Order: sequence, then C-alpha cells, then structure tokens
Amino acid sequence: MKFRFLPLITLATSLSLPLPAYSENIEHTRQLLSTRQCAQCDLSRAGLVFAELAGANLVQANLVQANLSRANLQGADLRGANLVGVSFNGANLVGARLDGANLTGADLRGAYLTGASLQGAVMEGAYLQGAIGLAAEVGKVEDFYRWAIEDERQKNYVSAANNFTQVIERKPNFAPAFIGRSAARLQGGDLKGAIADARQAETLFTAQGDAKNAEIANKIATTLEKPPEERPKKGGGFGNFLVGLLGGALQLFLTRFPIPFF
Repeated sequence: MKFRFLPLITLATSLSLPLPAYSENIEHTRQLLSTRQCAQCDLSRAGLVFAELAGANLVQANLVQANLSRANLQGADLRGANLVGVSFNGANLVGARLDGANLTGADLRGAYLTGASLQGAVMEGAYLQGAIGLAAEVGKVEDFYRWAIEDERQKNYVSAANNFTQVIERKPNFAPAFIGRSAARLQGGDLKGAIADARQAETLFTAQGDAKNAEIANKIATTLEKPPEERPKKGGGFGNFLVGLLGGALQLFLTRFPIPFF
C-alpha cells in the first residue's frame, strides 16, 4: 500500500527539477554591449532594439529569436551565426558579413543591406519586404512581385515601387513590373519616373511582340506627358484613368502575367 503514492512522488520530484532556461543570457548580452566582442556567444532571445553594434564580432553567435530591430550593425561580422527568427526590422546591416549565417524566418523588412555579404546564407522563409540594397541574387522574384501587387492593393506605394524594383533587378525584361512601378511612382509623386517606366514597358512589350499591351503602355506615357490641364481629371484623376486603360483593374492586369523562371 505504501507504494501507491510512488507515481505522485515521482511526478512531484520531476516537476522540481530545473527546467531549460528560455530567457536571454544576461552576461553575454552585457559583454556584447560593452565590448562588441561576442563570437560564439549565446544571445538567443536577447533584446537589442536600437543597440549600437557597428563592427561587432558575432561570428558563430547564437542569436535565435533575438530582437535587433533598428539596431546599428554596420560592418558587423555575423559569419556562421544562427539567426533563425531574428528581427532585423529596420536594422542597419550596411557592409555586414553574413556569409554562411542561418537566416531562416528572419525579419529583414526595411533593413539596410547595401554592401552586405550573404554568400552561402540560408534565407528560407526570410521576410524581405522593403529591404534596401538587397543583392539581386537574394530572394525570390515571385515573392517580390506578389508583395508589390499586395502593396498596390493596400496603397503602400513607396513599398510597392521598391518591390517592383526588386523584380526588375532580377528580371529586367519583365515588362509588367514596369507598368506596376509606373503606377506606384505616380501615386508617390514621381511623375518623371512614372513616365520613364511606362515608356520602358512599351519598349519591352513591343520587342516581345505584344502589341496590345505596348499600346496600353504608350497611352499611359502619352497621357502623363501632357500638361496637367490636359490630363484626365474625371473620377479621381490619373489613378482611375489608369485603371480604365488597363481593362478594368490594375490588379487583374498584373496578376495575369506569370513570372518567367529563367
């Protein structure tokens, strides 16, 4: 009978055992902030928002799910670091070395990546919308195109233009991206850029034997090149005029063009 309570005793004992710690390693965080030297440190889940870490040595550091939003990591060395689920939202990663780093599911939205090295980095599921200075070999063109169309739908025109630019850098002969960026630039107040994109779309459609869409691009550019008093104003100005030219809806026009995988 005295053994009847053995399972309960065993359970209570197991519950009293120390559990794995999920909070950040405070000592390593302090070391990083005071010296900027923290190779192979455990910085998982560390809160480093707005941290000044320019030139920091974080080689092979564990930064899983750390929050580095808006942090200054210019020129930092993150080679081989575990950056799964890290937030680099709006962070300065200009010139940073991220070769061989694991950026699976990392948030790089709005991050500055000009001159950053990402050779051999794992980018599966990374959020790249609005990333600035992203190398053309990073990211999937179809993702950028989808994000750009969604931005247009949400009237986020600056982000839409940026994502269309990412598409164009990867597929410079993809004419629909120029149409999309023309509309985004116009709504953002860049008339000159909108005209240039419409004309480039016309050139590409013509070269590809698509006379119908070349004519649409020509009409857009020609209308924009007219003096303001001669442009359509009925029903909300050029935005509605553009929708009419594209046969009912800009979204339908853009989504019917599959991204070429070559």
